[in-house]
Amino acid sequence: MLTPNSPKMNEKDFVLEVEDLSVIRSGKLVISDINFWLSKGEFVGIVGPNGSGKTTLLLSILGILKANSGRIRIYGCEPMCQSNDGRVSWVSQAASNLPNNLRITVRELVKLGTISSRNMFSRNRNNSAVDNAIEMVDLKNEEHTDVGRLSGGQRQRAVIARALASEADFIILDEPLVGIDREARNSLLKLLDELCHDAGKTILMVSHDLAAIRQTAHRMIYLEESIKFDGETSEFPELTEIAELRGIKPVHDESGQHQH
Repeated sequence: MLTPNSPKMNEKDFVLEVEDLSVIRSGKLVISDINFWLSKGEFVGIVGPNGSGKTTLLLSILGILKANSGRIRIYGCEPMCQSNDGRVSWVSQAASNLPNNLRITVRELVKLGTISSRNMFSRNRNNSAVDNAIEMVDLKNEEHTDVGRLSGGQRQRAVIARALASEADFIILDEPLVGIDREARNSLLKLLDELCHDAGKTILMVSHDLAAIRQTAHRMIYLEESIKFDGETSEFPELTEIAELRGIKPVHDESGQHQH
């Protein structure tokens, strides 16, 4: 049955809890009655058509947009609460769209990830966290290269390294696969999977690349105003079932004739 089936566990095991969430933007109901939970070490992919509310959901989880109704808890407290400072990191859709003439090296960019409200005016930054992040995304040989000289895939890795340098436990990504080639995409997805399995990170990723998500995420959520499917990737419906979820009916009958 194609209905949300997130497993309910002990609340202390949850990284993220979203309950009965609805958000209105510009007078329009964008997402409605959203319920799901993430536990530590999960890699969850959110998919859905353009305008289905995916980015609105992420911005609500981050506390940038306010919910009209419902409740969001990250590590047991509201979005943007002080106790979560440094535990949550966001890689936005435009994060790697840096100007080609930007004079900042990979290392300098990644080091920005170590800045938080607690150490903003301190000179004591965590250099080991920067070293580890650069190592994890395999950019050691490029650490002193200007970001503007990197390929699209390398830029995406650099901005993910910035998120990792914050030592965040929960990483939220909005369309990180846009504009990168197949090899870089596969390499990036492998990295994200390893971050969950080897480093215990929890990842929530929005992507329109359905095939890539199906090959990588542990769990998939199909969103179109409300959640139409929430379950293991292996159980994700085929294209014909997705069309039924969306209320799209075939225009041809079984013989191939156009239906009037």
